[in-house]
Amino acid sequence: MGHTTALLIDPIYREHLMGRHHPERPERFDAVVQGLQEAGLLDRLSRVDRRAATEDELLLCHTRNYLETAKHDVESGLQQLSTGDTDIAPASWDLATLAVGGVLNAVDAVVCGHARNAFCAVRPPGHHATPGRGMGFCLLNNVAIAARYAQRKHAIERILIVDWDVHHGNGTQEIFYSDPTVMFFSTHQWPLYPGTGRADETGEGAGAGTTINCPFPAGSGRKEVLGAIQKVLAPAADRFRPGLVLISAGFDSRTGDLLGRFTLTDRDFADLTRALMEIADRHAGGRIVSVLEGGYTLSGLASASAAHVEALSR
Repeated sequence: MGHTTALLIDPIYREHLMGRHHPERPERFDAVVQGLQEAGLLDRLSRVDRRAATEDELLLCHTRNYLETAKHDVESGLQQLSTGDTDIAPASWDLATLAVGGVLNAVDAVVCGHARNAFCAVRPPGHHATPGRGMGFCLLNNVAIAARYAQRKHAIERILIVDWDVHHGNGTQEIFYSDPTVMFFSTHQWPLYPGTGRADETGEGAGAGTTINCPFPAGSGRKEVLGAIQKVLAPAADRFRPGLVLISAGFDSRTGDLLGRFTLTDRDFADLTRALMEIADRHAGGRIVSVLEGGYTLSGLASASAAHVEALSR
């Protein structure tokens, strides 16, 4: 069993949307690197290599029609996906598949014991991408494909996805809404884009009860988010017993973010991380793969992501 935290932090991920004036900009990648560097983490943690996800891997969560549409939109030189509010540039399709494939390599590293856990600083983000639609800056749902891949390749029966981005991960929820083998837990600002994630959205059919939404008003912070993980998620996870924990790590829930109005601090992100590590230690052999989602004020993104990775590496 590896005792290190592995990083997926390849400079290829800064190339999405270069030259655009956009919140989801290349400087976000630079900010994460800078934060990890200043915290002394870059040089002491192991690395995960990038790779392109295969079409079969993308089809674990997305429809063939959507994949063809998104690829065509990019190759046609469109400025935005035809399916929704996601800016694209000529390299965006290749970069999105490299983001997914890199995250799948991180899953392999953690499940096979080469690392205890991993953080993936990938762009573009993924949690708004539904089976048939890219939206909200997202082309492909990195964390959802990682869950399906872990089930398919590594025979992990039950997977927990925790999404603390300030925006609700509607795509991830939609993919697993009727699936009892994946628990999706989200804390998010309400109301806010994309308008989903009410508390009464709890799954359907066989998946009833395995979607848990904790919407909070603007101004919420440690008390609400950490409280929800300790009081709502922890007992639910004890019943569910996940074999792997995935995090949609959105740092736009940090105080001062451009696109959110939550008040989490760097210390709070460290404590959130430790709370999820306790759940993973109890049920999943400590196995966590964390994937970058939002975070749009660069200084906050740098310090919050460093606090998160520092906690993972302890």
